[in-house]
Amino acid sequence: MSPDDVLRRDLDAIVASVGADWGPLDGARFFVTGGTGFIGGWLLEALRHAANAGRKFEIVVLSRDPDRFRRSKPHLAGWSALTLARGGVADFAFPEGGFDYLIHAATDASAALNRDNPRLMFETVVQGTRRALDFAVEKKVRRMLFLSSGAVYGQQPWEVSHVPETWNGAPDCNVAVNAYGESKRAAEMLCAIYAKQFGVTFTTARIFAVLGPDLSLDAHFAAGNFIRDALRGEEIIIQGDGRPCRSYLYAADLVIALLRMMARGPASQAYNLGSELAVSITELAQAVAQVIGGSYRILGQADAGWNPGRYVPAMGKFNAEFGTAYSVGLKEAIARTAMWNGWNPWQK
Repeated sequence: MSPDDVLRRDLDAIVASVGADWGPLDGARFFVTGGTGFIGGWLLEALRHAANAGRKFEIVVLSRDPDRFRRSKPHLAGWSALTLARGGVADFAFPEGGFDYLIHAATDASAALNRDNPRLMFETVVQGTRRALDFAVEKKVRRMLFLSSGAVYGQQPWEVSHVPETWNGAPDCNVAVNAYGESKRAAEMLCAIYAKQFGVTFTTARIFAVLGPDLSLDAHFAAGNFIRDALRGEEIIIQGDGRPCRSYLYAADLVIALLRMMARGPASQAYNLGSELAVSITELAQAVAQVIGGSYRILGQADAGWNPGRYVPAMGKFNAEFGTAYSVGLKEAIARTAMWNGWNPWQK
C-alpha cells in the first residue's frame, strides 16, 4: 500500500464518519491558524477530501511562510478553495470579509523551544490566542475551535489512571519547563474572558498524544522516534526507565472528533481528546518492534522531560456527547504511520 493509499483510506473514513455533522460546515468560510502543522494539515486534507465528495468550503490559512507551504503541500496550496494569508499568529493582519468558523491550531509544541526559550513559547501561545480571539470578535465568527493540550492538567498522579476534565491539577508555575502547559491554561482563560466580555462562542479540545501519517519522526515524540529507528533497522533506544505512560489517538480519529466539535460543540466547554489505552514507553517500544521488526534497549537515564509520569485522558465526556473517538488501535496506527514513511509490511 502506497503512502497515498494510506491517506486516501483514512480520508474516506473521516468523510464517512463525520456524516451529518458536515451539514453545519457545508458552505462555510474558515480561517485557520496552524494549518501548516501536523493537526492543522490533517484538518485541511479532510476538508479538501470532503470538498471532492461534494461539500463546499472557503478556507483562508495563516502562514508565516506561504512559499514553504506551497512547496511542502502543493496539492493543498493549489486547491481553488484555499487561500494563504502571510503573517505570524501574534500580529497577523485580519483578512477581508466575513468568516463562519475559526480553527485556532497554531502553537509551537517544540521541546527544544520550551527548554531553550520558554518565554517565547509562553508569549507565542498567549499572544497568538488573544489575536485569534480579537479576530473572532471583529469577524463575528459562529464558533471558534481552540486546540489546547492535556498539558494544562500538569503532572497526572500515578493513582489517577485517567484524568477527567474536572481534574483541578495544574502545571507547577515555578518550573519554567511547564511554560507550554501553563501558556495553554492562560489561553483557555482568555477564551473564557472573551466569551463573557465579548460574546465569543468557543469550544476547546484538550489534545493528548497523537500518532499517524505525517507525524515528524525526528521531533521529540517517542512514537515517531521509535518508528524511525525501526525503519532504519536500528535498535530502539529508551533513554529513561520506560515507565512513563502515554496513550495514542490515531490522527484520523482525532480529525473526526475535531470536526464533530466544530459542527456542534457546546459553547464554553472543554473536552479531552485522546485514547484511554494506557501504554508505557517500554510497551510502546515493544509494539513498534513487533509491528516493524527489531529490538529495543532501556538505558535507565534520568527523565529530563516535562512529564515523567502518566498522560492518559478520561474520554467519558466526549464519548457521551459526540460518540467514541477511538477506532484505530495502537499497532494498526504504528503500521499505517510506517507505511506512510515507505515501509512495506509484505517485505518484513
